[in-house]
Amino acid sequence: MEYQNNEFESKTFKNVNFTDKSFKNSSFTDCVFENCNLSNINLENTRIQDAIFKNCKIMGLNFSQCNRLIISFIFENCSISMSVFSDLDLKNTIFESCQVFECNFVETDLTKANFENSDLRSSRFQNSNLSYTFFKNARNYSIDPNQNILKKTKFSIPEVIGLLDIFDIKLE
Repeated sequence: MEYQNNEFESKTFKNVNFTDKSFKNSSFTDCVFENCNLSNINLENTRIQDAIFKNCKIMGLNFSQCNRLIISFIFENCSISMSVFSDLDLKNTIFESCQVFECNFVETDLTKANFENSDLRSSRFQNSNLSYTFFKNARNYSIDPNQNILKKTKFSIPEVIGLLDIFDIKLE
């Protein structure tokens, strides 16, 4: 199936290996991706609206290349690595029970986003708005409170100690 220069609406993709495919100039509206491998996909000018990713492997994607006019998605139980979410408006985006490894969130608006039960190992948050963002039971994050907006952001104990990483202090 050709995924480039195409429109998909209310379609479910199950157990599909999209590795190295191009979604360039395509539109995915109200689509569900379940148990799919979405590695190294070209997202140039791709429109993703109200898409749900469940139990997917997402590696090396640059979501910043997507059409920014309307971009909205939900990630549930996904393995997301080495991907870029920088310079995007991702208010209310859900990353629930995901492994979000080595991803970039630079200049990203994550107001009211949800990272509940997610592992954020080596992911980078810089100059991002994390107001009202939900990090309940999230782990392995390192967020510099001096370089991000943390108004009413929700964290769990003891993981919230990660906010002190930048200060090079010892807790006993």
